Amino acid sequence: MAEAAEFQGTTSAPACRWARHIATVLAGLLLLVGLVQLPAAPRAHAESAGSRTVDVSIGSLTPVAPTQNDTVTVSGTVTNNGGSKITGAHVGLRVSPQVSGRSDIDDIGGRSGFSEGSDGPEIGGHTQKIDDLAPGVSREFTLSLPAKDLNLGGDGVYQLGASLSGQTSGQPYERVLGIQRTLLPWQPSATEGKKTRLTFLWPLVSSTHLTARTESDQQQTPIFPNDDLAADLAPGGRLQQLVALGKNLPITWVIDPDLLATVEAMTKSYKVDGPDGKSTPGKGQLVAKQWLSQLQTAVAGDQVVALPFGDPDLASLAHHGKEVPGSLSHLQSATELAATTVDTILGVKPRTDFTWPYEGAVDSSIIDVATSAGAHNVIARSDSLRETRTSYTPSAARQIGGGNTAVVADDRMSTAFQGDLIRADDSSLAVQRFLAQSLLVNKQAPDDERSIVVAPQRMPTTSQAQAMAAALGGLTDGRWTQPVDLGDAARAKPDPAANQQVPGPGAYPEKLRKQELSTAAFEEIQKTQETLDSFKVILTSQDRVVTPFGSAIMREMSNSWRGDSRGAAEFRNAVQSYLDQLKRQVQLIPKSDATLSGRSATIPVTVRNGLLQSISGLRLVLESSRPSRLKVGEAQQIKIDGGHSQSVKFETHANANGPVQVTARLYTDDGQPYGDPIYFTVHVTSITPMVLVVIAGGVLLLVLAGLRIYIQRKRSAADGTADGGDSGTSGPGDDSPQQPDDPAPDTGPESTDRSGAGEKVDR
Repeated sequence: MAEAAEFQGTTSAPACRWARHIATVLAGLLLLVGLVQLPAAPRAHAESAGSRTVDVSIGSLTPVAPTQNDTVTVSGTVTNNGGSKITGAHVGLRVSPQVSGRSDIDDIGGRSGFSEGSDGPEIGGHTQKIDDLAPGVSREFTLSLPAKDLNLGGDGVYQLGASLSGQTSGQPYERVLGIQRTLLPWQPSATEGKKTRLTFLWPLVSSTHLTARTESDQQQTPIFPNDDLAADLAPGGRLQQLVALGKNLPITWVIDPDLLATVEAMTKSYKVDGPDGKSTPGKGQLVAKQWLSQLQTAVAGDQVVALPFGDPDLASLAHHGKEVPGSLSHLQSATELAATTVDTILGVKPRTDFTWPYEGAVDSSIIDVATSAGAHNVIARSDSLRETRTSYTPSAARQIGGGNTAVVADDRMSTAFQGDLIRADDSSLAVQRFLAQSLLVNKQAPDDERSIVVAPQRMPTTSQAQAMAAALGGLTDGRWTQPVDLGDAARAKPDPAANQQVPGPGAYPEKLRKQELSTAAFEEIQKTQETLDSFKVILTSQDRVVTPFGSAIMREMSNSWRGDSRGAAEFRNAVQSYLDQLKRQVQLIPKSDATLSGRSATIPVTVRNGLLQSISGLRLVLESSRPSRLKVGEAQQIKIDGGHSQSVKFETHANANGPVQVTARLYTDDGQPYGDPIYFTVHVTSITPMVLVVIAGGVLLLVLAGLRIYIQRKRSAADGTADGGDSGTSGPGDDSPQQPDDPAPDTGPESTDRSGAGEKVDR
């Protein structure tokens, strides 16, 4: 060994390079010889890269949960994604051993490479030949075989693969060129253990479609931003499919009452905003009536859970809304409105003691808010309340303190139908994955009767709803599950080993937190509520305003705004703007300056009511900026019929000359200012002391002149008598009898100086 080491240490660099070159050449020759002499494809257990040449798609598997006497049919397509033509191809089925646990299901369907060790051998006698496949060409296949020929063992979940084998010109030997896997839940006969009690929530929730805007008519014709909801209600639409599919399924309906109220509004005359700003008649009356009628029939005999009106975002309220006074009060109103809305429209008394935070994510603050309006059952999800002490899936009900129950939905089964399920293979795999999960849950503890809840996404698409229905259809014959209502699941005996500890606010997923409504959003919502409160007190028919705007405020907090902060802001701005517009219909008419010549006069101020209803509960107040110069009368009550104006006159008293700014403002009876004030200037031109002296001097002269005339007449009469003159002859300078002028008026004449001329006041 020492000699060898010494030799290695003294080997020259050129000798090493020649040795490496010789070794490389020999290795290449050996590889070439091996390839030439290779008679057939190697049957290696490692995953083959060539098995991705063909895309195999399993579009359907029927029945979805076969029994011993069923015939299993697998259909799909194969597509050549390679650059060479495939010849001598066929499709076959492969079955692998049982799936051991629930987590093993997650990756099935994602791998595309073939491995005989994990995919199993091809089932003989049940293959289908495929014509030559040129690059980019697709062909369909259908394989049917008795379930017993699958050679499955006992109850459990098996991986079932459909593979295409063939050859190409570059590699002229048969090998697996593509494979797709799915899951096969297998229960050949009735289960001997206890069945899993399964609750499946069927949500009827939509995005917000209705604001508070209405036409200015007695009917308050609603104005929709668009007519998109009509397409969802029409045959084949999302909401129509949910009702049609859910009608015959063992489900619990979970409904947002706002959707019912919106559709009910569509059954009558409604308008839709046009691109030019003008509204046009809506065209969804017929489909709206049909949908409500179908829903009334579908829910008959089923349990109906009503979410708070508008489906408020409980997490946003808990994390941001609590900081804004008054925000939580909307949740109580939304809960109360939910019951009356569902009962009135569907004729069903719903359960309102359940709340459903977004995606079932909860923390301690969300629980506090969710239960604050009287709903003591919170629908959560198991990825929020993770299990650490059980090796099985426990029952959904958990006692979390304060008399509250968390109904914890299974996260794997609840998320089984997410994603784009438009492709048949994606939809089929989602169905099989759900059924496989449900069977494995049952097999975890077959001797224990457990209650499992499934809470899917809030607004399933049409394809997702169809997949959900197909999965439930595979369980309707009472295989390993037994359907129960949500109320029964909440009353089930809790498992003492289950996690009952609600996580703190810091555990809430950051991804979901970024989608929440901000504190500023709740401040804007509260501003709208305050505007509504100050407006409604003057209305004689408050429900015409309070009802549509109260509903709009609840819609501003909806879960449907998740991830759409811009749309949420635009909606809030539209509601506030329209409310401000209505409030401005009751206003003071601007007034020009006025001139007051004299000690007292009346000043008119006009109030206009542009609403259709009468108003009352307002006081009009005039305030003088200089009361020592101009005093104004007391405040006056305002009551005006719809579409009319009222001119209110205020008595004024002037004490000195000069301009005075006057403010006119409306106040509610509780002293709160209403609307904007108006300002105008009163120019006071009262009688001055010099004018009074002149007038007094003039009166004195008149009196003296009259006295002089009287004395002269007396003298003339005396002279005429003494002279014997004619008593009927006037004396010299004696004209016709003079009468004194009319007395001076109470106030002086109006000033002729028009430098400050404005509106003429009544005197």
